[in-house]
Order: sequence, then structure tokens, then C-alpha cells
Amino acid sequence: MDTRPGQRCSFCLKPEEEVAQVVAGPGSCICDECVALCVQIMAGPRRPPAAEPEVPRWSTMTDEALLDRLPLVAAAARQVEDALAGWVAECRRRGASWARVGTALQMSRQAAWERFERTR
Repeated sequence: MDTRPGQRCSFCLKPEEEVAQVVAGPGSCICDECVALCVQIMAGPRRPPAAEPEVPRWSTMTDEALLDRLPLVAAAARQVEDALAGWVAECRRRGASWARVGTALQMSRQAAWERFERTR
């Protein structure tokens, strides 16, 4: 897959300028550092699923650290939203109705149109 300027890792939220490489997928990206961590985790013993997600450890973060992270999470959300808009635009280009798009996204035709019409 290709990478585009301004992308950030969907897992650690680092911008591509802070890592060696970013691989883009449909609506998400992963950096080489997170891939290496995934390989390390997958090579280790299987662990039972945690009751709560381990990353980030909100209980150990200060309010300031949480607030500093908000723009990074928002940027990752925009990245996913932009990719979704591209998929919707392609469905519409191929002739899919707003009703079918809405059904696929589990929303009404009207809600799909209102959310994505201006992104075409």
C-alpha cells in the first residue's frame, strides 16, 4: 500500500516524520515501530485477553498528558474519516444509491447523504 504525506500511525499516533516507515491500509496506518512491537508480542506466549485495553493506560496518565493526546487521536480519527469518505465516493461513482450506502453503514439514507455528500 502507498503512504501519503501527513499520515500518522493509528496505533501509537506518531506522525510519519517521527518514524522510519508508515504502511497505509484502508483507513488506518501502522509504523515500523508498532509492527516490530506486534511481531514481538505475537512471538511470545499467548496471554488471556485483558478485561480492559492496556494501551493507553489512562489511569497512569496525568490530565495534561491526556489533553496533549487529544489532538493526536483527533488526527487519527480524521485520517479514518477521510478514508471512509473515499470509499463512499467510490461506491457512489459506481452507482450505489444513498440507501445502499446507508444500509452498509447502518444508518439511514438521509444520514449517509448528509454525512458524505459534501465530501465527493
